[in-house]
Amino acid sequence: MTLKIRIDDGTPPYEQVRAQISEQARSGVLPVGYRLPTVRGLAETLGLAANTVAKAYRALEADGVIETRGRNGTLIAAAGEGAERELAVAAQSFAARARRLGSSEGEAVAAVREALRAAYQ
Repeated sequence: MTLKIRIDDGTPPYEQVRAQISEQARSGVLPVGYRLPTVRGLAETLGLAANTVAKAYRALEADGVIETRGRNGTLIAAAGEGAERELAVAAQSFAARARRLGSSEGEAVAAVREALRAAYQ
């Protein structure tokens, strides 16, 4: 089990780093507790600026995918259940807001589909 990241043209590099680490953590390629390289170490390996990798790590930490433990480094977090709970809370909040706005269920679902389509492009 080794972190494998490939940077190509198109998507911003920090987003590629974020997405690839997230996917490898979600799929189990990188198990819970796996220690990621330092920001500088990964930046050097990938030929990126340290700020680019730091931005990806911050986003991953905000998403609960990784956690930083000071001297112990940056590790893959046990985020599965936490992420699912956070998603459920966000969905409940959206549903309540859509109802307060007077949206039908179909309108609310269409809005979510459109937001997801935009987010995953």
